[in-house]
Amino acid sequence: MLGVSLRDQIRNEEIRRRTRVTDIAQRVAKLKWQWAGHIARRTDGRWGLKVLEWRPRTGKRSVGRPQTRWTDDIRRVAGSRWRQAAQDRALWTVQLPTKDLCPAVDVNWLR
Repeated sequence: MLGVSLRDQIRNEEIRRRTRVTDIAQRVAKLKWQWAGHIARRTDGRWGLKVLEWRPRTGKRSVGRPQTRWTDDIRRVAGSRWRQAAQDRALWTVQLPTKDLCPAVDVNWLR
């Protein structure tokens, strides 16, 4: 498409800049942030927020590190009070993360 081969050793960021294609991991991080804000602002009692906070009681805990939950990434970026922060839609949208929501992804382009 661009006449670029692996031998040219051009970085992915440069190829995406030339083609104006968005990195899928960055897009996913942005959509996850927006959806978390949407779910936190809902007040109609539907099960979306309840599912995010639900912790199953299975009896015995498995050996090793606990599995990462969906909200762990949001808490790591926005803090433990992310649900209160998301209530202000304008502020939540402006405060798109400067840290990663997806591992090894630079989300600075979201600003």
